[in-house]
Amino acid sequence: MIIEYNPMHTGHLHLLRQTRAALGADTAVIGVMSGNFVQRGDFALLGRQARARAAVESGLDLVLELPLPWAISSAEGFADGAVEILESTGLVTYLAFGSECADIPALMETAACLRSECYRGHLRRFLDQGLPFAVCRQMAAETILGAQRAALLKSPNNNLGVEYCKALLARRSGIRPLAVLRTGDAHDCETPQGEHPSASAIRALLRAGESARALDLMTPAMARAYREEEAAGRAPIFSEVCERAVLARLRSMEETDFAALDSGREGLGNRLYRASRSAATLLELLEAAKTKRYAYARLRRLVLWAYLGLTPSDVPERVPYLRVLAANAAGRGLLARMRRTAVLTKPADVRCLSGHAQALFHLEVRAADLYTLAYPDLAAAKGGSAWREGPVIL
Repeated sequence: MIIEYNPMHTGHLHLLRQTRAALGADTAVIGVMSGNFVQRGDFALLGRQARARAAVESGLDLVLELPLPWAISSAEGFADGAVEILESTGLVTYLAFGSECADIPALMETAACLRSECYRGHLRRFLDQGLPFAVCRQMAAETILGAQRAALLKSPNNNLGVEYCKALLARRSGIRPLAVLRTGDAHDCETPQGEHPSASAIRALLRAGESARALDLMTPAMARAYREEEAAGRAPIFSEVCERAVLARLRSMEETDFAALDSGREGLGNRLYRASRSAATLLELLEAAKTKRYAYARLRRLVLWAYLGLTPSDVPERVPYLRVLAANAAGRGLLARMRRTAVLTKPADVRCLSGHAQALFHLEVRAADLYTLAYPDLAAAKGGSAWREGPVIL
């Protein structure tokens, strides 16, 4: 599974149970999880170790980290990095994920379409008209597949499932996709309504001070992890705590620094540079840089990249190691079968790896130090945490 668990809730538990129902109760489950920052361009609600521990206590066997550059990339980059990690284990046979349609043939057909030269030609034609990327993507897919089939791209979990399928196709992977019908609230619904809430709704409740309601919607292990982190002054984590630090970082950057972030050379770096000179809040910054072509999520990710000091040139061509975040007895057995792969179980082990691996880990160390500055209790935010954190072994 490819997970964020920000936080883990009953819908995630439903996916896990349905996966084991389909594949057998003794199926070992590996999760590739974002670390301290998540794909939407935000700080994770809880640190990676707390979320990984809750994941294993909730039924996963092994949690590996999706390194920072892929964790805060586009949906395509996020999916590709995670699938590469799953491939690298040499153990994975199925990739399970939630989907609004749970129709693997339809998802695979759509994925194949989005990889075709025909699609790319239509996409360029629509982009040249100055339309938003998401609109152009939808129109290009409709041109080839028809409106009914292309409509599945309008649903967030279908959309991410298509990206997983694209990554599997691109790598000619033997891993088979397994889609489980998503039930409950929509991905971005911020008010709990159905059988299973969205993570967005739980975070909204916590922001509103309704922690009792929020905890009831988490899995028991995640609720326990949240209480422990809160008691230690390390939760909840909200990005607005570091708003002034982010703005200070952006104002200290030169125009060339922003240009280095804009790998597509679309002028987005220039817009962010100009907005950063005057904006007094992150919301003002995003609204000033926003155009109909750029989604807020993309802008948030670029701002986060800037704050963390990342550029596209920092991203290795391949994920250079597999970092273990948590494991149970079955997970330890899986690790024993992965010895040919560069597996980090102790941070110090990175010193034995390649220069690319060490450079990536040093980026993780810096990002972790910036993440801890968002702790509610600054006394808990001592630097160097990434060097001290070993995997949680249960």
